[in-house]
This record gives sequence, C-alpha cells and structure tokens, in this order.
Amino acid sequence: MMTIKKAAVIGAGVMGSSIAAHLANAGLDVVLLDMEKKSADGGVARQLKVGSFMEPAFAQRIRTGSTKDDLVLLSDADWIIEAVAEKREIKQTLYRAVDGVRKIGSIVSSNTSTIPLQALTEGLPEDFAADFLITHFFNPPRIMRLLELVSGKATKPEVTATIRDFADPALGKSVVVCKDTPGFIGNRIGNYWMAVALNEAIALGLDVEEADAIIGKPFGIPSTGIFGLLDLVGIDLLPTILRSLQNATPAGDAVNDYDAEPTLLARMIAENRLGRKSSAGFVRLSPDRKSREVTDLTTGEYRPQKPVSCESIDASAGDARALMEHPGPGGRYAAIVMEKSLAYAAALVPDIADTPDAVDEAMRTGYGWKLGPFELIDRLGAGWLKARLEARGLAVPPYLSLAAERGSFRSVVNGRRSNLLPNGAIEPVTQSDGVLVLSDLRLARKPVEAWEVATLWDLGDGVACLEIRTKMNTFNPALLDAISKAVERCHSDFKALVIGSDSSNFSAGADMRVFLDTVEKGGSKAMGAFIDHGHSTFKAIKYAPFPVVGAASGLALGGGCELLLHCDAIQAHAELSIGLVETRIGAIPGWGGCKEMMIRLASSAAALRGPVAPAIAAFSLIAPAKVSASAFEARNLGFLKASDDITMNRSRLIADAKAKALALVEGYAAPEPPVVSMAGPSGASTIANIIDGEALAGRATAHDGVVARALANVLTGGPYADPLKPLTEDQVIALEREAFIELLATPATVDRVKHMLATGKPLRN
Repeated sequence: MMTIKKAAVIGAGVMGSSIAAHLANAGLDVVLLDMEKKSADGGVARQLKVGSFMEPAFAQRIRTGSTKDDLVLLSDADWIIEAVAEKREIKQTLYRAVDGVRKIGSIVSSNTSTIPLQALTEGLPEDFAADFLITHFFNPPRIMRLLELVSGKATKPEVTATIRDFADPALGKSVVVCKDTPGFIGNRIGNYWMAVALNEAIALGLDVEEADAIIGKPFGIPSTGIFGLLDLVGIDLLPTILRSLQNATPAGDAVNDYDAEPTLLARMIAENRLGRKSSAGFVRLSPDRKSREVTDLTTGEYRPQKPVSCESIDASAGDARALMEHPGPGGRYAAIVMEKSLAYAAALVPDIADTPDAVDEAMRTGYGWKLGPFELIDRLGAGWLKARLEARGLAVPPYLSLAAERGSFRSVVNGRRSNLLPNGAIEPVTQSDGVLVLSDLRLARKPVEAWEVATLWDLGDGVACLEIRTKMNTFNPALLDAISKAVERCHSDFKALVIGSDSSNFSAGADMRVFLDTVEKGGSKAMGAFIDHGHSTFKAIKYAPFPVVGAASGLALGGGCELLLHCDAIQAHAELSIGLVETRIGAIPGWGGCKEMMIRLASSAAALRGPVAPAIAAFSLIAPAKVSASAFEARNLGFLKASDDITMNRSRLIADAKAKALALVEGYAAPEPPVVSMAGPSGASTIANIIDGEALAGRATAHDGVVARALANVLTGGPYADPLKPLTEDQVIALEREAFIELLATPATVDRVKHMLATGKPLRN
C-alpha cells in the first residue's frame, strides 16, 4: 500500500486552504493551487490568521501556485484533493487536466458534499476512476474529526484502504465509510434536522434563545443549538444544500417536506444577514457593541437578547424524554423536531450506511452531538419513540420497529458493544488496530482497583492505567490518596503505568473550592498539609521504580501540568492545551511546577547557559500563565521534551501511551534526584526589572506585582542563593511551598479565587 508523503489541494477557498493547512499539520509537503497564485497565497495567509496551523511554522510546508502555470507540481503528489466549485463540469475539466500530469497510482479525491461519485467519474478514463474517491472533510478540518469516505464501484480497494489508514492516525480523523447517496451521512441527517428545527421554531413563534436552549443541552447537542449553528456555518448555505438534497432524493423523502428557504431566511439573505461571516445573522452585536441582539422570528427585526424562560425546560429538569412529553410550547417543539429527525435517521439505514454506529459516529464527530441518533433513540426508548410516531400519525421506519421489538439498537454481548443490524443480526463493534478506550475495558472486565475518584485498569502486557474520575479531573485530597495507592499497587503487579482517561481533559488542576475551604477552615497549617500531600504524591510518581507515562489531552492546567512534568514521558494529543496558570488566581505553582520547569529549561539543548537564563525563561512562561495552543507549541514552550511524542487521533492516545511505556521498561531506572543552579539576587534583580517594566506599561496590576515577585524569588533561589552552590530538589520545593502558602493567605489572592469560582474569569486586582 502506498505511503503518503506529499499531497496537493486544488482550490484555495475556505475548505481547500484549511484542508491544506491540516495536511501540513500532519507533516506532509503540500502543494496548494488556485486559478491565480495570489489566491493560493491568500488562502495560506487566511489559515494562519484563523489558527488552522498547529504551529505557524507549518505553513512553510505549503508551496503555492496556479492551475494555469503550475499543474506540473502535482506530478509527484501521492494524494491530490479537489476542492473547487460544486459544479460537475468544472470538476471534470479539472480531472482531465490532473490526469495528464499525475503519476501512476496517485490517488485523487473530491471534497464534494453534494455531487454523487458516479456522476463525477462518468465519462472519465477507467484508470482514473480506479484511483478516485470522495473524501468529505468537515469545517474546520483541524477541529472537526469526521471524514466521510465514499468509494465508487470502480475504486480500487487499496485506494480506499490507503486513505483510511492514513487519515485516521496521521490526520486524527474519525473515518466513516459512507455509501454514494445524496449528502452522505452527516449532511443528509444534519441538514434535515436543521430544516425541521428552523421551520418548526418559526411556525410555533418561539424565541431564538428558547429554541437553542431546547434543542441544545437536553439532547447533548452543542449549546449553539439550531440558530447559533446556522449563524456559524452561514445562513445562505442551508438553502443551497437543502435544494441539492431535494433535487437528488426521491419525492417521498422527508427532506422534501420543508421549504429550503422560508420567507424569513430569504429576507435575511437579501439583507446580507448571513451569520458570523457578515457579523449579523440570527444574533448580532448591538450598534454600540455592548450587548447582543437576536432576530425576532415573527417580525424579522432585531431586539435585545433576553434570558431563556421556558416552562418545558424547567419542568423536565434536563431530561430529554420528559422535555418531549411536556405539553408546553417548548415540549411540543422538542418533540416534533427530535421525533422527526430520529425517525429520519432510522429510515436511512442501510441505504446510507450499513450499521447504526457509522451514523452515530458521523453525527458525533461531524455535528458535535454527544450521542448519535441511534444512541439517543436507545436512551429515549425505541418502543417509546415508535408509539410517539404512531400517535402523531407519522410512518414508523421498519428498522425502528425492529429495535422496538428487540429492545434497542445497541447492546452489550459477552463484554462487547454490539449492533442490531437491519436484517435482525447482532454484530459486535470492532475497533481499529491501535485504538484503546477505557469505556470498552469497562464493559469487558473489572478494574484492578477502584476508588470514588479514580480507577486502576489493566491494559495488558504488564501496563496499568490510572483513570482520574473527578469533575474536570481536578485534584482533591481523595484523588491524591488514590494516585499514591495506585502507584503502590503497581510496585508489585505491573511494570509500567499510564495516567490518562477517555475524558476530554487530562486535568484542569487543583479544585479551587478545596483550596478556598482549606484556607478558610484550617489556615496556613492546613494549606501546608495539602501542599505537602501533593508534593509527596508527585514525587512518588517521579521516583517510582517503573516508567510512568502521562496520556495528555484537552486541558492540562496547573496541577494537571505539574503531574505531567513529574512523569517519565508524555504522550500528548495534538490539541493539548497545557500550562502553569496559577498566577490567574494570585498564586504560583505549588506542586513542583517551578522546580520541574527550571530543570527542563536548564537541561534543554536550546537553552542559554548560566543560571539566569532558565529563571527568566521559566518566569516568562509562568508569570503570564502561558497555555499552549497545541502539543507542537507545548514542545516549543518546554512543557514537552524532545523525546515526548504526539498523537493526532484522540482515540489512539491510550494505546500510544501504553506503547511508549513499554518502550521504556527494559533497563529502566528511576531518575537520580537533581540539583538546581539558581541565579540568586542578581537573577532576582534582572526579573524585577521585567516586573517594573510591565507595571509601568500598564500591563500588570498591583497584585500581579506581588505574585510576580514571589515567583521570581522561587525561580532564583531566594536572597541567599549562590549559583556556585546548587540547591537540592527539596530546597526548591520548600521555596515553592512557602510562597504558595503566603500568597493564599493574602486577601487579594482569596478575592481572585472567589471571582474565578463565581465567573470562570480571572480578576484583575
């Protein structure tokens, strides 16, 4: 099977240029062509501006050109992606030109979402059709995991396999194999759902705020709901896609039941109220830019945004089924939208996909639904939904009737997730090689040990996994106890430990409520005991007689970052946001973060020599609470070592961390306690100048200065430090401990903690 090393994208519009950027994120050399080279250059510049590159330097991997003069640049590309206008004639003309320059065996794909593959290849050479398929990315490609893969009858199986096996680990995609049907999976169901939600909200005279709240959280759908989503994707896009679906589907298809462009939508499009791209849609900023306004669905005029008031939401207390059963307008809206949408999804299998999990995965990773349509039906009850449809006089899809008879679409058989297929068979769900998720382990076996706040799992091959299970994976005394017990258990039963979970975030740090409660009830002595607890726990990780690997994804902030810094290695998901952010609450890292960053920065091959340079580098990172925008930036900042690895696909993170841990086992020896050269008073004086400059420039408040000076004192070793007399690890920890406790005793820091807990935002005092 071909190894993809170079790719090309033709069409530098929003999708084409963002696909090119993500291919560059994956380490490929990329060619980006448009009709004019300046358009391709503009596409790269646009993606730099909106953050499509995981590291700005990755833009240098893209070579731009024009289709008129530079088509020859495609001659050595392994994969060529077409992302031009959705017109068959334009695409086919381009394909013929590409076929004249591409190398034998190169793969060509289209990013189309509206034109069937059969129509795209009609009349083209057989060898071109054999190398052609559809790869439908969702926008933005860096963030949205779904990649719909559509092969034609002529597509060689190895072509499909090559793209699937590349896009999954290298691009981080959830690859869903679809059939060559209108809109494939995501847009077929998603656009019907949007059409129902839009038209029924207008018919019921609901408020925009109310409709979004009803169709959002209760069903595990992003808080954008329906109108927020329309503003995000572009209000003019829905009519275009719906008309395409209506023209391509049979007359009896439910997508034809609604007007593609209701009167209100037509008015908004005519007035250039297209959503975020025009700064005005169903929601906009008020003329004075101080508040938000929303469109009244009855008059079409803007009015001030107001708090959501919905009897149905209040009465249902967040339960989706209770919401749909409530007799109020909100309940009636939830019922008609979700009943029709879920029934539509059930009616489309097996026409659009062979299994329900393919549909669920497409809606989870393409539209951000927490549960896919079939998972939602199972939660509501297949029999319950069938009865609701019958009472409404709506057709019940045969597949839904089968699930109602059997009890559900999904089940667990012999410890494995299984699907009910439309033919009545039960088929186990299989994960791709290299995918390991703890939710599957939970079905198949019992944990090694379990606590209220954490679970220890056996990953096999002598590797354990500690799963943190607190809210946002935050630290409290019980969790610190559990970590210590897990490390102790591994001493006798395992040869390596992974710390990670299926949750979105590695850890948001220490639970600030625990900090506040500890200070208010026990004062400095109690806070000191809590800090000591963390130090002893993290040192147990660092000096364990076996390798410990942190499987880091999402947020790894404060204490979460400090835990990772004490691991032997980090296996990071590409979208890792890591940082020591304690200054935001008026404190400094208290669990070894200052010490570990000093050690890393001092030993870095790129570090400037001398004790002052690492102190300044650490200060510049910790004082402004810098957080990485990706794992690649985390490596540049120093949070990741050169030897740490990055995983593009989140589903592969635990398996990759396990492999990393196993690679460290042979010949492993715990690290020797380090000594740290500290700059002393001269370094403190240098950093003081930086602090004074920030204050004079108005970028630092009075309490910022207090916190910064406490941090500088730790990073430089205190007033009696001597660069020629390195400090032990415990001596630096003692400095951290003292500074942290003193800061938590100040009213200004307590105010910052309370403000953060109340608002989620830092207080500038």
